[in-house]
Amino acid sequence: MEKLISGILKFKKENFNSDKELFQTLARGQSPEVLFITCSDSRIDPNLITQTKPGELFIARNAGNFVPAHFAQTTSDMDATLEYAVSVLNVRHIVICGHSDCGAIKGALNPDSVKHLHHVSNWLSNSAAAVARVKARNNGELGQAQLLELIEENVVQQLLHLETHPSVTAKLATGSLHLHGWVYDIGEGQIYCYEASKGKFVKVEQHYAHVIAALHQGCDHDHVAIAS
Repeated sequence: MEKLISGILKFKKENFNSDKELFQTLARGQSPEVLFITCSDSRIDPNLITQTKPGELFIARNAGNFVPAHFAQTTSDMDATLEYAVSVLNVRHIVICGHSDCGAIKGALNPDSVKHLHHVSNWLSNSAAAVARVKARNNGELGQAQLLELIEENVVQQLLHLETHPSVTAKLATGSLHLHGWVYDIGEGQIYCYEASKGKFVKVEQHYAHVIAALHQGCDHDHVAIAS
């Protein structure tokens, strides 16, 4: 707590004062363009990774960066977050960002290790489709050697879950919303992005090469088409 309190004092003295105009604007509302869904893991800092300021990302976090498929009979916190982000804030992009060494995915690899944790075990059922696909590709094998593959497949399956949500589906149909699947490698500081046409993850520099080229040419990023 000492570190947190010291940080608050530093924020008030340095960060807030140097960006007072921004915070005064944010006090009146928000208009983020991106919903960033990622893991609760303490090693993941979405604003640090993307070098964004307060107000630029609408962030949703949970263990495993899961997006439970939509069910009309029940409402989860993710249902509410998605609906608000898409229908009220009108975000233009949704990013699902997994990461290396994910504890939730390790639990999915070895269910016995978390069977004493009732809620955790139930929550990991959101990775069932990813687990099934990785096992099928590896002749039933599922162990530490498949960890990265399962982390990536989990991101892909959560993207599919997104499309079961009515608010998301409606915006996708009009082309006003784009979905992105990322995996953050903590040790490398690298982001890998899912390319659906190739069925694999590639480095961010390759996936968004056209965006990076436009940035280098000084183009306004609002006029650069960013595909899912």
